[in-house]
Amino acid sequence: MRALVFERFGEPAEVLQLREVPLPRPGPGEVRVRMIASPINPSDLLLIRGVYGRRAEPPAVPGFEGVGIVEESGGGLLAWRVLGKRVAVLNSRGGNWQEHVIIPARQAVPVPADLPDEQVASFFVNPATALVMVTRVLKVPRGEWLLQTAANSALGKMIIRLGRVLGFRTVNVVRRPAAREELAPLHPDAVIVWQNGQLPQLLQEQLPQVTIRYAVDAVGGTLGTQVISCLGPQGHLLVYGTLSGEPLQFSSRELMVNSRKVEGFWLAEWTKRQKAFTMWRLFRQIIRLMRRKVLTTDVAAQYPLERFQDALRHAQTSGRAGKVLLRFGPA
Repeated sequence: MRALVFERFGEPAEVLQLREVPLPRPGPGEVRVRMIASPINPSDLLLIRGVYGRRAEPPAVPGFEGVGIVEESGGGLLAWRVLGKRVAVLNSRGGNWQEHVIIPARQAVPVPADLPDEQVASFFVNPATALVMVTRVLKVPRGEWLLQTAANSALGKMIIRLGRVLGFRTVNVVRRPAAREELAPLHPDAVIVWQNGQLPQLLQEQLPQVTIRYAVDAVGGTLGTQVISCLGPQGHLLVYGTLSGEPLQFSSRELMVNSRKVEGFWLAEWTKRQKAFTMWRLFRQIIRLMRRKVLTTDVAAQYPLERFQDALRHAQTSGRAGKVLLRFGPA
């Protein structure tokens, strides 16, 4: 079978290689999944560069999520129950960018036939992050405002749609004027184009009567730091990404004076603390919201595995129209 492998950390286009590797066999409690598709997520690229929160040990295969068919069981009741089913492949260690992958049976989530492969491929990372942040961590009430950076990302669009369904309103910060137009079909409550200006001033000019008590940031650096200054009393900022590669830099007085709170969120760590029933309920909720077109993912393009270099270039292009998927099958 074929797999995308990196022997050392570095830029994905330079270190990834398409190789023939042996077909793996599942052990007890595991299943072998024949992969159909897997997205190229920012976390995958960080893993390859060696700067992800959980460091891989080369040689390694990237890919944290995807969709596939369970073709072999290593034994156990749960493995038997998913045998032959199409599943969302949740791979916390990475490894989905290959034609067959071994995962614990509990990380193979059966999905209904009416959800297309392209949506199931991105079933967990963004949908679960968006849903958990706003409903389980921040617990944004109806009628309140939530400010988010990277609002034109796949996850940012999900938060806008969640706001419509759950009754909270969103202030959506983007970096380019074209991104404002990209969000227009979603009818966001407010959009701010930030181009190295002062975000608190821009917010005050556009929404002078609004108090921001909830915010999520995927950027960090100067923009993420300015989000803290936008928070009202008892404001709560959840940091879930570092797209700028720069740290937040702020005075402790920013937190003290108005009792503000800055908290980190990493889905993998949150998931480890949850019971099986909690995760089952989360999966059911994601499926329902996918069917309602709330937690759906725009797909910009799909590439066969042998065109992985084209896929990588596309996935790292600014302003692309959605996720880039790798498709698996005969060469």
